[in-house]
Amino acid sequence: MKIEPDQFILSTLFNACAVLNNNRAMKTGKKLLAEMPENYRNHNTISTSAINMLMKFGDVESAETIFRSIKTKDIITYNVMMKGYVGNEKFEKALDLFQQIHLSLTNVTYTIAFNCCAKLCNDRAIKIGKELLAKMPENYRNDNKTSTSAIDMLMKFGDVESAERIFLSIKAKDIITYGAMVKGN
Repeated sequence: MKIEPDQFILSTLFNACAVLNNNRAMKTGKKLLAEMPENYRNHNTISTSAINMLMKFGDVESAETIFRSIKTKDIITYNVMMKGYVGNEKFEKALDLFQQIHLSLTNVTYTIAFNCCAKLCNDRAIKIGKELLAKMPENYRNDNKTSTSAIDMLMKFGDVESAERIFLSIKAKDIITYGAMVKGN
């Protein structure tokens, strides 16, 4: 008996392959992607899971092809693509993509962008990172991951004073927050 995977099963399988990220998972994931029914190809959840899987495999080009094929991208799709670029050390591409987003940003978007800016630490990254921080909604400042990534970015920029201000504003600091402040640049 042959069972056709539906959109939920495909998404789950792509995510499992991404987590395993070994030769068998790569072979299976790419086979599933090649055999995926045409009507699933513009489904955001499936496509985003496939992009995540391909990025984990280091297959940036295939992930970009799928990303470009999605007609209506949501913020989750942008986040996964940006995170994939960062994971594959394609920081400029991540920032280019970030600048194309015309949707409401999430705390995840801020975190990824701050991490990208910290890795680049060039004039463009400093400008974008500081502008982004200035526009960040107050409710995201209470998110430890987002605030910690902002602290790390500012420390990499050599802006200890601003990093310290954010650090002092965090009510429930964790070991990672302390580490970002202590580690510095």
